Amino acid sequence: MSFHERWRLSRVINARGTFTPLGVSRSSPFVAKAVAEALGEFVVIDELQAEVSAVVARMTGAEAAAVTHCVAAGITLAVAATMAGADPAAVAALPDPTGLPNRVVIPASHAVDYGHPIATDVRLAGALPCLAGSVARCASEDLARALADDRTACLLLVSSRLVQGEAVDLAAAVAMAHERGVPAIIDGAAQDLRLDALLATGADLEHVSAHKYLPSPTAGLIVGRAALVQACRAQERGIGRAMKATKEGIVGVLAALEERRLLDVDAWRSEQDRKVRWFVDAARELRGITASSSPDPTGLPFSRVVLRIDPAVHGQGASSLARALREGRPAIWLMEHAVAQECLMLELVPLTDGEMKIIIDR
Repeated sequence: MSFHERWRLSRVINARGTFTPLGVSRSSPFVAKAVAEALGEFVVIDELQAEVSAVVARMTGAEAAAVTHCVAAGITLAVAATMAGADPAAVAALPDPTGLPNRVVIPASHAVDYGHPIATDVRLAGALPCLAGSVARCASEDLARALADDRTACLLLVSSRLVQGEAVDLAAAVAMAHERGVPAIIDGAAQDLRLDALLATGADLEHVSAHKYLPSPTAGLIVGRAALVQACRAQERGIGRAMKATKEGIVGVLAALEERRLLDVDAWRSEQDRKVRWFVDAARELRGITASSSPDPTGLPFSRVVLRIDPAVHGQGASSLARALREGRPAIWLMEHAVAQECLMLELVPLTDGEMKIIIDR
C-alpha cells in the first residue's frame, strides 16, 4: 500500500505554499535519512543545539542560533527571554509576570492571525501586547509613542499577505527600539531564504521556520545575539519545556542546513522560473482563464502563478473552481485570498512536473 492508503489519508497536491494545515513542505531523502538515523540513537541535546548554533553562525555571521519546536513557540520563548533572562527563579515563575517588565509593542498591522493570533504567542509568556498605530498605518511617531513607557520588547513581522496597511520599515523600527533600550524581535517565518536581510536590520532576534523552504521536519530557528539566544534556551526549564525541539527535529535542521549550504541558488531559481513559465503557458490555453506570474511580495527568489477567472466564459467563478479542485481526487489546494477579485494563485516550488500537469488537466 502507498503511504496515503496505509493511513487512509487524502492525496494532496499542494499549490498553496508552505501551508501548515497541509503539512507545510516536503523534506528531501537526505533529510529523511538523517532523521531516521537520529530516531535510533541517543544524543546529548545541548551538543546538537551547539552544533546548530555553530553552523548557522558560519553560514550567516550571526552570533548564535537555536532550534525551537516552531516559530510560534520561538516567539513565546523570545518574549519570555526578554522578561526573565536566564534567571532560574524568574524563568520558573513565568507566565506569572509579577515584578518583571511585560509589555511588548507590536505595530497594529502586524498583530495578525496566522492560525491563531500572534498576540497569543506574547500572552503565553505572561506579557501584554501593546499595539502601535492602526491597522492601516503605524507611523514612526506611533511606534515612538508606544515605546516611550517601560517596555519589554518590540515584535515586528516581515510584510506578507497577512499584514495590512502601509509597510513598516523594519530597520528603522529596530533602530527606534534600540534608542530606547528595547530589544527587537522579528518574526520572519517563511524568510529563511532571506535571513541575511533580516539580520541586516540589526534586530536582536530573528525567527524563521526551518520546515518551510529549508525544509526540515517541524522546527523553528532563533538566530541573533548570543546572550538572548541562550536566554531563550533557558526557558526550557520553565514554560519552554512544552516547546522543546526533539533530537530528530534538530538533526533534521542540521541536514537541511547542509543541503542549503551546497545549494546552487541561481540554478534553483532558474528551475522555479521554468516551472512558472510552463504552467502559465499551459493555463493560457484554457477557456475563461488569464494566466500570468507575480514575484513574491516579500522578496523571496521565486514567482507565483496568477489565474484570473472570467466566470461568464469559464462557467464558474474563482471560489467555486477552487472548491471543486479541493474536493476532487487528488485534492488540489490553491491560494484563495483573492477569490473576491476572481483571482487564484499557485506556488509551484514543491511540485513535480507531473503534479503541475494534473492541475492543468483538472
